[in-house]
Amino acid sequence: MLTPQHAAIRLLKLMMVASLVLPALLFLFAAWVSYRNMEKVADERIDRSLDILHEHALKVFQTVERTFAEVNEVLRGTTDIGINNNQAALHERLKQIAETMPQLQGIVIIGRDGHALVSSNSFPVPKNASFADRDYFKAQIAAGAGTYISDMHTPRMSGINTSFFTLSYRRALPDGTFNGVIAVAVLPGYFENFYARMARNEGNYFAMVRADGSFLARYPVPANRKAKLNEESQFRIGISKGLERYIFWANSQVDHIERRIEYRKLTGFPVYVLAGTEQSAIRAEWLNYMSSHLIFGVPITALLFVVLWIALRRTRRLYEEAERREVAEGALRQAQRLEALGQLTGGVAHDFNNLLMVVNGSVRRLRAELVDKKHIRLLDMIATATQRGESLTRQLLTFSRRQTLTPEVIDLSQRLPMLKELLARSLRGDIEIKVEVPEEVCAVRVDPGEFELAILNLAINAKDAMQSGGMLSIRAKPVTLKGEATADSLRGEFVAIRVTDTGVGIPSDILPRVFEPFFTTKEVGKGTGLGLSQVYGFAKQSGGTATITSAEARGTAITLYLPRSHETPNPPPSSEPAPAQPIAAGTVLLVEDNAEVAEVGAGYLHQLGYTVNIVSNARAALDVLKTSQFFDLVFSDILMPGGMNGLDLAREIAEQYPAIPVLLATGYSASAQDAVRQGFIVLQKPFDAATLKARISEARRRAHARNRQNAAAK
Repeated sequence: MLTPQHAAIRLLKLMMVASLVLPALLFLFAAWVSYRNMEKVADERIDRSLDILHEHALKVFQTVERTFAEVNEVLRGTTDIGINNNQAALHERLKQIAETMPQLQGIVIIGRDGHALVSSNSFPVPKNASFADRDYFKAQIAAGAGTYISDMHTPRMSGINTSFFTLSYRRALPDGTFNGVIAVAVLPGYFENFYARMARNEGNYFAMVRADGSFLARYPVPANRKAKLNEESQFRIGISKGLERYIFWANSQVDHIERRIEYRKLTGFPVYVLAGTEQSAIRAEWLNYMSSHLIFGVPITALLFVVLWIALRRTRRLYEEAERREVAEGALRQAQRLEALGQLTGGVAHDFNNLLMVVNGSVRRLRAELVDKKHIRLLDMIATATQRGESLTRQLLTFSRRQTLTPEVIDLSQRLPMLKELLARSLRGDIEIKVEVPEEVCAVRVDPGEFELAILNLAINAKDAMQSGGMLSIRAKPVTLKGEATADSLRGEFVAIRVTDTGVGIPSDILPRVFEPFFTTKEVGKGTGLGLSQVYGFAKQSGGTATITSAEARGTAITLYLPRSHETPNPPPSSEPAPAQPIAAGTVLLVEDNAEVAEVGAGYLHQLGYTVNIVSNARAALDVLKTSQFFDLVFSDILMPGGMNGLDLAREIAEQYPAIPVLLATGYSASAQDAVRQGFIVLQKPFDAATLKARISEARRRAHARNRQNAAAK
């Protein structure tokens, strides 16, 4: 379900996208419309240019036709012989006519045999000057050709040094017989100079072309003046359709430039004038026009986008801060619940463990007196319940991180393979156990007993998840954490112990609750819900954390992150038990405010061969020590009334009577961990005679070692 926070952020993201997409779409639409308008404007310019080109070319050709009439009038009634005889005068006359019109190259009178009779450009006419092969001569042999416009030609007579095209007119005798040709050479440069003056904008194109595609004049001027458009050109296609006006896009066959071109037929002549604009020029004008819009549109769009981006960042930060506060508040509430549970557990644990100790001690005493099988069975039930109560209290203390730990530096590369045999005895035969450890030392500083219990709890949970068998894999490797959220934002060197199984997995809705105390999916009587909570509490109390990943039908993986230690690890425990060192009988000062617990403790001490002197508080113990220091051990509870607890008493004895060993006991006390850190031995209640014996031996050895160090220092 979409939360309001996510909806607001999504809306801002959509607005950011819209702030770019909508202006972009509007700009693209405007650009398309603008480009079409630019094409229309270009077409209008081309059309206006054609009006000018048509008018200019028409006047030139009409002027040439009047020249034909004038020359014909000059030659009226004159034979070819008369023209030869009067060549000088006619040359001057033709020269005067040609010089009055700058568009003309020259005028030539050609006889019926194709030889020049007189020319405006040269005198006398060369005798070998024949034009019988020229198209403008051949076209006039038959009657009815009218004014003929030739292709481009190169000069044959002296005095003419540029290419030209020719307009010719048929000379006829009175009976209509062919009598020669009047040829007027026209300069393409005259038109091209005019076109150049018209081309004010870059990319303009002007031309004059015959119907067969031959160029008579062109701007820009081509390198090859005899270029000709083939039948596949848009111009020739339009001519073939009988179109006297036609506008089109064409890629020039001469210079291969894309242009917008329009042609128009010259009225009365088989010639067409063309005007056009390069597509690149249209595009450049369009881009220049659109860039003026971009100058204003882009900053506004960018400003709008930046404003929305800032709003998104602030909104996201606001919601992230709200989420962080919510998470922090949730974590605080969880911590408060755990703290309350810890305080409740700690408050109950001391008295509860005292009760368990009384019950357990009473059971042991009754076993020596009762022999009836019924009574023995009842005592076994009581003892089992006592052990179960002790285990529950211990797991609760571990989860709430109030369990008294005795940390040691152990090498997991050695310790984990040793646990494989223990796990094999706790699991079924259809479960394969695989342990992988690195060859290098992977040392951590933890309580070995709590660590083994955590691994055992994980193995038992895996066993319950693999009813049809499977594989339990335990892998340890050094890792460096960099504040990942998945590892509680821990940083530094750690050892990751990953325990995986191939079981049924855990549903996603249950997964977040698996570390909670008393939460279990097992049937009643098959689990207390404290196994994984002990694992989590142990990892947190050891300075690390525990994480879990799982998927239904794909197994579960739980990873313990424990801080890596670079201290020299303690050697692993020997597989063979060390021979017990007998403890010589002596006198013990027992400090206990609970009379029943004191009685049970004294019973264990008597069983071990000690004489016991009991006092109820620390002050009384100090008073006894002042009058008599002949005690082999002071055995004191930590939590006691009177303003002075057992740890205070231990410190006082260590200072005033350093030769006397001190053993502390607790059902639960916040000072127990301080006592361990200060070097005192702490015995967890409830305990039995064997555990008491081991702790007394340890306390005496530690006191003896401390005294030797003090003596050496002196």
